Amino acid sequence: MKYLTEFRDPVVVKNLISKIKKITTQQWKIMEICGGQTHSIMKYSLQDLLPNKIELIHGPGCPVCVTPIEQIEKAIIIALREDVIFTSFGDMLRVPGSELDLLSVKAKGGDVRIVYSPLEAVKLAQSNPDKKVVFFAVGFETTAPANGMAVLESHKKGLNNFSILSSHVLVPPAIEALLSSAENKIQGFLAAGHVCTVKGFHEYIPISKKYGVPIVITGFEPVDILSGILQCVLQLELGKSEVSNQYSRVVSEMGNLPAQKVLTEVFEVIDRKWRGIGTIPKSGLGVSKKYESYDAEKVFNLGEINVDEPEICIVGEVLTGLKKPHECSAFGKECTPEHPLGAAMVSTEGACSAYYRYNKKR
Repeated sequence: MKYLTEFRDPVVVKNLISKIKKITTQQWKIMEICGGQTHSIMKYSLQDLLPNKIELIHGPGCPVCVTPIEQIEKAIIIALREDVIFTSFGDMLRVPGSELDLLSVKAKGGDVRIVYSPLEAVKLAQSNPDKKVVFFAVGFETTAPANGMAVLESHKKGLNNFSILSSHVLVPPAIEALLSSAENKIQGFLAAGHVCTVKGFHEYIPISKKYGVPIVITGFEPVDILSGILQCVLQLELGKSEVSNQYSRVVSEMGNLPAQKVLTEVFEVIDRKWRGIGTIPKSGLGVSKKYESYDAEKVFNLGEINVDEPEICIVGEVLTGLKKPHECSAFGKECTPEHPLGAAMVSTEGACSAYYRYNKKR
């Protein structure tokens, strides 16, 4: 537990809480972008320890949650084909489409397999030349380099039976979309440390200046999160709006340059629809024309698909911080982890899942 217990030290946590209480004089609304941070906040009841004047708002930082229902439908269409081995991380299998999920496709006889790395899917393509192997490439900037490497490895090996269904999204455009909304009530951000490990935090600096909000790059353990909140509140109380790096043990301003090179080589920035939110300009990564033979949407000639969300599900309002999960009339009733209406109840990083799992407002 070395290098982990230190960031869960109750004495340090108590001291941080004391400092936050001492400097807080006004009402502040702070959004943690990452779903992993949301789960830590719920697990350790950090919101309950903070002064009442500080409200933590949960953001759209769960890649499973924001994958649009149209992409789920495309995944299901591909996975139902007899000539396909469809691969994915396990957290995508129970995300509901309009009628089915990928686990249901597997139950119907579809060859749907859980892998732990996109390179496993590349190996499957090598060992199954008579099948088309597809990997469901979902995630933020964090997972995109590994998926890009899978494309480059397939290209290097000359494989013509491997492709990815890309549903990658980018964090900075989402932050701008939230801040530019007429309904915005966010005054500060805790940004996701693992995303910034790849991309750095230089892209956040102009956003912070433009909208006058502090952005703190933050880790995922209680000490990380409370340190980030302390830095954010301190800026708010002083009327400052800067980018600060709480997660400096991992994150640098410019990020991982070799990983960024992979992104630039394999992907191109595109407009992307976010589940429950809508289309955010230049917020996604699609496979570039250079590697379009590895783009599952083109390989299988998938066109536009339009699907409506269940009316009772308020996932969009939850992901944009306008409502808390327990304010949904279906929460814990029609919508549970066993029978989810939306992805936020399925994902291990979903806000609804966090509230349900840690018995908040049930």
